[in-house]
Amino acid sequence: MKKLILLIGFALVAFTANAQQAKIEFQKDTIDYGIIKKGADGARAFTFTNTGDAPLVITGVRSSCGCTVPEKPKDPILPGKEGVIKVKYDTNRVGPFFKTTWVSSNAGETKKIIIKGRVE
Repeated sequence: MKKLILLIGFALVAFTANAQQAKIEFQKDTIDYGIIKKGADGARAFTFTNTGDAPLVITGVRSSCGCTVPEKPKDPILPGKEGVIKVKYDTNRVGPFFKTTWVSSNAGETKKIIIKGRVE
């Protein structure tokens, strides 16, 4: 019985090691707006690549506050292909900002992307 359990455990480890997995890599994980005027265009885009060997599915994007609105791709990103996560900041809020967006996917980890700057 112990040998059977050991054999099953070894088989599961070997299968997991050979399983395909998506992997997400951002070109930049921070975008600095610099100093922008009140009411200016607050939209920016984070480009990423699926460097894994399985389709990448972005399952969710969540921002640190309501002043930042993220938008995820609807379709899976194939291995070797690029995708974009759009982030829009409400530039009617004057002052410095530092906002985080968390990106969840089937890549097995949550990634953090950041926007920062100052609205005058």
